Amino acid sequence: MEELKHECGVALIRLLKPLDYYAQKYGTSRFGMDKLYLLMEKQHNRGQEGAGIACVDMEAEIGSEYMFRERAEGKDAITEIFAKAGSSFRGQLLMGHLRYSTTGKSGLTYVHPFLRRNNWRAKNLCLCGNFNMTNIDEVFNYLLRQGQSPRLYGDAYITLEFMGHRLDREVERLFREARESGSEGLDITRYIEDNILIENVLRTTMGFYDGGYVMCGLTGSGEMFAVRDPWGIRPAFFYKDEEIVALASERPVLQTTFDLEVGQITELPPGQALVVRRNGETSLVQILPPQKYSACSFERIYFSRGSDYDIYKERKKLGEQLAEPVVKALDGDLAHTVFSYIPNTAEVAFYGLVEGLRKQYGDVRTEKVVWKDIKLRTFITDNSERDDLAAHVYDISYGSIRPGEENLVIVDDSIVRGTTLRESIFAILDRLRPKKIVMVSSSPQIRYPDYYGIDMSHLEELCAFRAAIQLLKEGGMERVILDTYRKCLSGDNAQNHVRAIYAPFSVEQISRKIGEMLRPAKMRSNIELVFQSIEGLHEACPGSPGDWYFTGHYPTPGGIRMVNKAFVEYVSSLSICKESSALSRTK
Repeated sequence: MEELKHECGVALIRLLKPLDYYAQKYGTSRFGMDKLYLLMEKQHNRGQEGAGIACVDMEAEIGSEYMFRERAEGKDAITEIFAKAGSSFRGQLLMGHLRYSTTGKSGLTYVHPFLRRNNWRAKNLCLCGNFNMTNIDEVFNYLLRQGQSPRLYGDAYITLEFMGHRLDREVERLFREARESGSEGLDITRYIEDNILIENVLRTTMGFYDGGYVMCGLTGSGEMFAVRDPWGIRPAFFYKDEEIVALASERPVLQTTFDLEVGQITELPPGQALVVRRNGETSLVQILPPQKYSACSFERIYFSRGSDYDIYKERKKLGEQLAEPVVKALDGDLAHTVFSYIPNTAEVAFYGLVEGLRKQYGDVRTEKVVWKDIKLRTFITDNSERDDLAAHVYDISYGSIRPGEENLVIVDDSIVRGTTLRESIFAILDRLRPKKIVMVSSSPQIRYPDYYGIDMSHLEELCAFRAAIQLLKEGGMERVILDTYRKCLSGDNAQNHVRAIYAPFSVEQISRKIGEMLRPAKMRSNIELVFQSIEGLHEACPGSPGDWYFTGHYPTPGGIRMVNKAFVEYVSSLSICKESSALSRTK
């Protein structure tokens, strides 16, 4: 509902036959480009700030152009880059990328793919990814110690330079081998291009990183790869037959583009790379040892396409499991209650809730109460006007409930910051004058930021965190805040110290406080919030155990370090920091 930003979506295609083969069989020389376009359009939900494509033509003669790239910004970037590419993008290796920035950095300079040029085809590298690294400072400093001077500071560009440096070393290794065997001239070049082991490049690069990622790349000599983080945080799926190898961030995208069944598609295992060599040989290579599997559960709840076979069932299950707590919030009064949802991502969970209620309690009344209007162009106004316009993104079906007589249950997929609830949803629902509003989140309370690619990096933005802090202050437990601050400040990052902020309170206490804090001042209706349980989340999504948003159990050391750092920054911005110093002196 709150339009969080996800890092990116990726797409790769390797044509395994000569280009003329596809023209003869499918009636078009643009077979690969057409499929790449579909893979990207079907993943448009994953990035609308920019897009880019790249292509390598292995049939190009030496001395002619063989590696192409186009990038553009804005929501129409996909259309723009494919129009620019025209017929010039002719090749067997194709890459696409969709970008949402979670770093605040914008401009064409930061749009993937990134390209590293060299006169030697084998030393050219094009890179894109769905990732966010927690230790990019460490990697940057490592490059400085090696004598490199990256022109841009960003995880994508630094990774390009780091991996490019390792690719150079791999080419030079093969150059020495060829010279020692007596080869000269073009024979050396052919030997290098035919014998590159891209896994050598990946193994000497990716082990330095902490974060969630699917990193994709093309080389000028015809190597293609995609490598997934060893925790399996970010997703990737691929398909191979005798004509193509294709990879995307989401499974149903491949199903639709290539008319496939679920069982024909393979998930890229954690720590492994899908490698397609210049000769078309395809293999899975273990790059890093797999760690505790931590596929992102929030990605399943919120970002991934609901048309996926498993995700559809999981979202329905999330809703079904909320039947009993919703009935409890209504004091059993189903006869005077209308059920609805926030469009569009909560719709499937709503169906699950309704099915669960009907199985256990009989028929219930449903209406489409909330409508989402076309996104308003708030960028043309100043700040005061923008807030007023944002409150009108949603509208209601007037007359959908009996004023003062019926309760209203609204299902949402998550409640993160609560801004849209406070500034828009609750106010417009109150116009219907329901007896009580029960706001239902199909995900648990989001208590911790993400550092692996989803745009929620500040503790104070999370309504659950603000509620817990308020409860501590109201209960005279500021000491918990100060003790947590000291532990986070100490540099002990063996554990997530911020979990102590929530420890004194039950889920119900925090839910009540969130409701109080998000309730508009002039609202007449009563409000109650119902959240999914952690146990319910894991029961509904057993294949995605990564739950750090809700529990604070970050899978990597970098995640723990960053959440502790975030708490220090939060407290340091408050007057309580001065109070902390005073308390320290009295000890």
